[in-house]
Amino acid sequence: MLNIISNVLRGSANRNGAELVREGSRVVVASRTYADFTPQATFDIKKCDLHKLEEGPPLQAVLTREEGLQYYRTMQVMRRMELKADQLYKQKIIRGFCHLYDGQEACAVGIESGINRTDHLITAYRAHGYTLTRGGTVREIMAELTGRRGGIAKGKGGSMHMYAKHFYGGNGIVGAQGQIFETYNMAALWKLPCIFICENNKYGMGTSVERAAASTDYYKRGDFIPGLRVDGMDILCVREATKFAAEHCRSGKGPILMELQTYRYHGHSMSDPGISYRTREEIQEVRSKSDPISLLKDRMISNNMASVEELKEIDVEVRKEIEDAAQFATTDPEPPLEDLCNHIFSNEPPMEVRGTNPWAKLKSIS
Repeated sequence: MLNIISNVLRGSANRNGAELVREGSRVVVASRTYADFTPQATFDIKKCDLHKLEEGPPLQAVLTREEGLQYYRTMQVMRRMELKADQLYKQKIIRGFCHLYDGQEACAVGIESGINRTDHLITAYRAHGYTLTRGGTVREIMAELTGRRGGIAKGKGGSMHMYAKHFYGGNGIVGAQGQIFETYNMAALWKLPCIFICENNKYGMGTSVERAAASTDYYKRGDFIPGLRVDGMDILCVREATKFAAEHCRSGKGPILMELQTYRYHGHSMSDPGISYRTREEIQEVRSKSDPISLLKDRMISNNMASVEELKEIDVEVRKEIEDAAQFATTDPEPPLEDLCNHIFSNEPPMEVRGTNPWAKLKSIS
């Protein structure tokens, strides 16, 4: 199909993957419509390691073009959002603790695509990605990081304490997950429909898992609870494993444990440069060989499910969304002083809590 249009620069493209070529005084567009793309494809995925399971998730996954574009965009939003947070932190606009999620995007997006929005989720303090998949907006997340009134926790939670419907936020207390074995036990005794997930990004703060654990088979740590070890850099592996785990729980078989083998590109937090206990070459090798966004992009392009131009257009849209959110997060007002003692209890009981109450009069001493 040929169309003639004017006033278009060389090298641009439309959302259908149209390629523009200048011929003399006119511009001819050689258009690829959506019908030209493969609507869905089946991919071989890595086999999961199993613990106390006779069979595991399938070894193939079906991906539709619509799903692929959605996954690609969401992971790109996460990646760009975290890179912008890095920049704002270094400019001292974001203060305090800040734990970034770039590199682990396939975990949050894959898990969300394998469960229902009505399912309940809680995570540790690397929570930005889950806040997004659970329904938070980029503006709300960025504004929370900068401590502004428009943040998802009204500017009072920061990086570690974000919440959304059916999402109970990040747990910011280091070691607070130490009761995990008691929890395993109770969940197994009562056959609770609970999926336990370890996002094994290879390092606990600045210590590699090999130096910290005599056994790095975290998917077996539930002992009497069945477990899966999953390629956490492949969104299709994570999605299929999560679907399998969810069905296991919903069928009344009790809890299940998943270890997602992934990697974080940043340090433990913004105070950690991330290269004192690992090399730049190690990080670059992961980026070049198993980056979750690149893996999905290559699959879609090589199977004619999207064009390079179409994905570039998504990248442009994402960058604009992030910049708009950052602008909001740096201009939105901070919470007023009179609001800082509120929301301790939902019904604001007339009692003091650690010296504060909803009627406390505060004043700034800055």
